[in-house]
Amino acid sequence: MPRPEAPRVAIQRWTAGGWTEVPDQVAAEEPLQLNLDGEPLSIVMRTPGHDLELALGLLWAEQVITDLAQVVRIRISAEAGEEEGAVAVVADLVESNEVDVHLRSAGRCPQRSFLSSSACGVCGATTLESLALDFPPVAPGPAVDAALLPELVERLRAQQRVFEQTGGLHAAGLFSADGTLEVLREDVGRHNAVDKVVGRALLDGRLPASESVLAVSGRAGYEVVQKAVAAGIPVLAAVGAPSSLAVATARRFDLTLAGFLKKDRFNVYSAPERLQR
Repeated sequence: MPRPEAPRVAIQRWTAGGWTEVPDQVAAEEPLQLNLDGEPLSIVMRTPGHDLELALGLLWAEQVITDLAQVVRIRISAEAGEEEGAVAVVADLVESNEVDVHLRSAGRCPQRSFLSSSACGVCGATTLESLALDFPPVAPGPAVDAALLPELVERLRAQQRVFEQTGGLHAAGLFSADGTLEVLREDVGRHNAVDKVVGRALLDGRLPASESVLAVSGRAGYEVVQKAVAAGIPVLAAVGAPSSLAVATARRFDLTLAGFLKKDRFNVYSAPERLQR
């Protein structure tokens, strides 16, 4: 599916020579209504596109589903243009910005609100305990050349077509241990981009992604680490800084967490043994 074009707007630009009116492109952000078996579950602010993947990735991260076989069908808005995956996809000719996921049996009841903005993947959480989902430690995974991690950031940026247009989108990329890009998604929310990547991996039958490396633009907050753990990804590399809760979570689940990636250096906050020196 082609990536969505960034909307064009007319703006006023000031330079030393004065004001001019010029066209500009901005990152698209719209609400997505997520329903579970016909009942409202969440409103997610996201960049339209790959909504099927976003819905599946979010449900996987929250343990509402633990196997793709639990999903009977997904109804999406017709204009979303999603391709059929391993589940039945039904185009809805009336509703827009809405995804309805139907399960074979009642899904796991979420322990917190699913109301989410593009800035925060866990904004519905009220207590630390409500974040502590029961995931196993990630598998040992592959040994990764430490010098490869900064290269992943460059490869990620090189594929960010909409970011180049707007400067306003985050990206998440799933790479093989040798640095081959497997899937890349962009979104106004970094956690949404990760959900889309994980949803694609789920549709492709590749979860847990125990031989992969996840690279993300921006910082590594708790929500990104939690989603990597849920997907069984052993190595997470972030352009920006991790939070204290992200570090604690990575250490708890033995995930290799690297941050502040530059061309010639980065910091490792947990499980450095997977990185070959």
